[in-house]
Amino acid sequence: MRTLISLLFMFVALACTERKELTVSVANSSSLQREYEIVELDLAVITERFNGEDFIITNPEGKQIPYQLTHDKKIIFPVSLKAHEVINYSIKTGKPDSYKALVFGKYYPERVDDIAWENDKIAFRTYGPALQASGEKAFGYDVWVKRVPELVVEQRYATELNPETRKKIEELRKTDPEAAQELANSVSYHIDHGNGLDFYSVGPTLGGGTSALLANDSSIIYPYCYKTYEIVDNGPLRFTVRLTYNPLAVNEDTDVIETRTISLDAESQLNKITVKYNNLSKNTPIVTGIVMHEPSNDYQTNTTEGFIAYAAPADPVNGQIYVGAVIPSIINEAKAVYFPDKEKIERKANGHVLAFSDYTPGSEYVYYTGGGWNKWGFENPLNWFNYVSNFSQKVREPLSINIQ
Repeated sequence: MRTLISLLFMFVALACTERKELTVSVANSSSLQREYEIVELDLAVITERFNGEDFIITNPEGKQIPYQLTHDKKIIFPVSLKAHEVINYSIKTGKPDSYKALVFGKYYPERVDDIAWENDKIAFRTYGPALQASGEKAFGYDVWVKRVPELVVEQRYATELNPETRKKIEELRKTDPEAAQELANSVSYHIDHGNGLDFYSVGPTLGGGTSALLANDSSIIYPYCYKTYEIVDNGPLRFTVRLTYNPLAVNEDTDVIETRTISLDAESQLNKITVKYNNLSKNTPIVTGIVMHEPSNDYQTNTTEGFIAYAAPADPVNGQIYVGAVIPSIINEAKAVYFPDKEKIERKANGHVLAFSDYTPGSEYVYYTGGGWNKWGFENPLNWFNYVSNFSQKVREPLSINIQ
């Protein structure tokens, strides 16, 4: 009897300590290699199996890989597959390793309410209420280029805005303007000190791939700076910020409020943007645009594949910035649209490359936008155009996931 009881306790103990495991089969049906692409699983599936226990994710070689729990109840992790390949990843009980963050974003009240974010490839900025209150007009996304994988934006701000350095510069301006300028240049994020810089110009345009509704006369209803923000994901693999904007007058509707959710994943050159307009009463044309500062034919549009891509004029010192946008929804038309002469002066730009779509009230307009640089990753415009085209194909042919 004691033997039976002992065996019973042993079986119960084994059942309680049994290693839980799930197999996640990831399939790439496309003709493209998928390198460090972030995939998503529903968190509920995992929590149901592991019941609050720590878990790890491993690749086919048994090596742990990083993962992140997101604000929208997903588990995300990176996968790499060859064309037409299927790979099995494992989720099992265990203590996860710690990993270096590959993304980061922050609100900077000391720089007129900027929000800036980055991954290991590229960085971006959007403008806030303090800038709007100053009267300066900057509507679109700013692109900050990088040429190191480390996270550098926070340090760029800290160096540029250091109070002691700024005070010293102001003192020198009174006695030695040349020395003052030399010191200012040494801390400026508009100058490349080895990790990249900000030399993209936004101004009162759509900048690096911002979207906007169109008025009845086909003019762009430019969004201004965000009103409120909430950072809901901040690494190690994904950064997400949710922005709300001040009311806009859109044709007959006088209180249209835009919410915009921006996500940037590790290794990606492009952000995912999800836009929604509240209090809009009818279908309205919407555009996604890339500013053209000078006349140029160095761009591509493809309504079938769903993308626009542009190579900005090369700067003799800093090189060439590239910008692109992928729009999964139907693009009615994509083309360069040039400003009238007066507007060219006002906006200090030549026009936009625009993708035209339609927005239905209550829906979400989802697209991807971002940039690259010829000094890190994209030697020439063709390299960039191919990247954007391939990104579009990956969006149209997502990886399939099966959990067992």
